[in-house]
Amino acid sequence: MYLVPVGVGRFELYSEAPDDAEAEKPPPQDGFWKRLLHNGQERWREAVHAARASDESAGWFARLRDRAVCRAAESIAEQRTLWSLRHCVYATLVHPSDLSTEAAAEIRDRLLTRARHHHGRWLLIDTLLFVASGLLMLVPGPNVLAYYFAFRVVGHYLSWRGARQALEAIKWDARPEPALAELGRLAALPRDARQSRVEAIAGALNLPRLAAFFERTAVPVR
Repeated sequence: MYLVPVGVGRFELYSEAPDDAEAEKPPPQDGFWKRLLHNGQERWREAVHAARASDESAGWFARLRDRAVCRAAESIAEQRTLWSLRHCVYATLVHPSDLSTEAAAEIRDRLLTRARHHHGRWLLIDTLLFVASGLLMLVPGPNVLAYYFAFRVVGHYLSWRGARQALEAIKWDARPEPALAELGRLAALPRDARQSRVEAIAGALNLPRLAAFFERTAVPVR
């Protein structure tokens, strides 16, 4: 787990699973819903790979679709930062080298506490909205609104569980990282001036999606 500085006194937690981590798992041999979920995940993974390899010469609709798919994939990957902690027992916090271990742990716990409250609150709200959306079952056609709130309920529940596990059960150790300290200093620079260096740091840390995450969350200096 990386403690990424995104501005003066501002930090975000970040982790990144390999693209093919789930693809390495064999397909389930029994259970209709498990096979359906696995097939859906495979189709989504193929769509993400195709979107990331899209050609700029494609039509405007294809480019718009591919950008939407990439943004959705990045958003899901960020949510998995908390999802991935649900079953962890031990974890390492990689923090900027200009922070002490104690200060980094305090920031980590503050972010996790905030996430637990945020996702717990929205879990309750979206559960009530999901129940209310059941009234639309009387309307012919698929209940798209119910599907939407069901997705949100599952996402907030997994995030809430991950934050709670991280606060209550995980045993943490820490490792300072000079590249993250440099990343914090880059947050104050205009995006054009910092872009190449941010990408170089992401490559050195073997985190190919870190640059996109940093540009979305860091102070938007023009």
